[in-house]
Amino acid sequence: MASRREFVKTSATAAAAVAAVSMVPGIVSCANKASNKLVIGTIGLNGMGMSDLNAFLRQPNVECAAICDVDQGVLNRRIVEIEEKQGKKPEMFSDYRKMLEMKDLDAVIIGTPDHWHTLMMIDACDAGKHVYVEKPMANSIYEAFQMEKAAKKYTRVVQLGQWQRSDPHWQDAFAFIQSGQLGKVRTVKVWCYEYWLVPPGPVADEPVPDGVDYNAWLGPARERPFNRNRFHFNFRWFWDYAGGLMTDWGVHLLDMALGGMNADLPNSAMSSGGKLAFLESPIETPDTQQVIYEYDDFNVIWDHAMGIGNGDWRRDHGLSFIGNNGTLVIDRNGWEVVPESNQDGPLVPEMPRVKGTGQGLDLNVKNFIDCVKANDRNTNANPTIGRAVASMAHMGNIALKTGRKIYWDAEKEEFKNDPEATAMIKPEYRAPYQLPKF
Repeated sequence: MASRREFVKTSATAAAAVAAVSMVPGIVSCANKASNKLVIGTIGLNGMGMSDLNAFLRQPNVECAAICDVDQGVLNRRIVEIEEKQGKKPEMFSDYRKMLEMKDLDAVIIGTPDHWHTLMMIDACDAGKHVYVEKPMANSIYEAFQMEKAAKKYTRVVQLGQWQRSDPHWQDAFAFIQSGQLGKVRTVKVWCYEYWLVPPGPVADEPVPDGVDYNAWLGPARERPFNRNRFHFNFRWFWDYAGGLMTDWGVHLLDMALGGMNADLPNSAMSSGGKLAFLESPIETPDTQQVIYEYDDFNVIWDHAMGIGNGDWRRDHGLSFIGNNGTLVIDRNGWEVVPESNQDGPLVPEMPRVKGTGQGLDLNVKNFIDCVKANDRNTNANPTIGRAVASMAHMGNIALKTGRKIYWDAEKEEFKNDPEATAMIKPEYRAPYQLPKF
């Protein structure tokens, strides 16, 4: 539990993007190099960005040539670690756009807070780079759709940091669900109860720390005084930069509901929750939340709680696919089937517990690299997959904010007959940043 908790703690700080093989004349992919070496740069290294980079450096023929962060202290720390791993110092940047000008850079990892994902991913694709972007894909529904469209325009190979898509035990569970052995699956329950995620207490605003380019950190988000509770790991609990546990763990776990049911966005969503446990904390996102997503013939139910760890099936996170013949219960550690029974006995054979590999991140990175070398844009966690679950998670938050059931119009990419909910799809960017449109 301790090692997994630490892994997830780093995973929450990220932001992520895509790997892409350029079809633009003059862009050189590593597949065309005599050395067949993938040369990468990383933007944002305080948390999951560094975890992703370490996973890349565990693969053969990968070199980190550049790192970028707006916190000089993070850069100074990471450059020492990277030199120890690969025997060579990367170049350091505080402005990612300067890093993208490097001609020999094949790919970039984006490990920033969520509100920066869209601009960085699109700029990287425009610069002819492959991109591996952390989840959630974007900090709004509109941005997620624009990123999906941008990836198609630039014909890039895109990989999201939704590494569970590359972990075999999840894929095996999907195959079992879709085999029909569970019978009709009517409900998918998804939960995240994390006892170690205790919101911070209030602290006063303060001067920007030395070595931090806070204006660049804010980027397109509104201008605010510096406060440590909104910076680094805790950014995820404030609406300007992220969507709370709903878009943090929710994107990982709801993605598994979509994978198991082979689904995209729901028809509707309704939600309840709020700050119900940590009333003194300055966080804006809910510490407790439930969402019901409605599809044509099944429902997905999301449930999260911060500061406690006893969720369904006595697991702190997981999913249960509830079918007429039995229930498949799964988390990052493995999956099993609990049969329904009648007078003749179990309706589906009991399955021995299938254990997870614990190698999902490494396998996701390997899939990205393989797709870059093969000019294959169909990665395990491609932009359509990333757009679907990021939008689903944001839909849950919008339902909470409106306090009513909201209905999705897939053709118009907005909510039906609900101007208030539709207005929450698109963020407002701070000048001079421009919200992209494709």
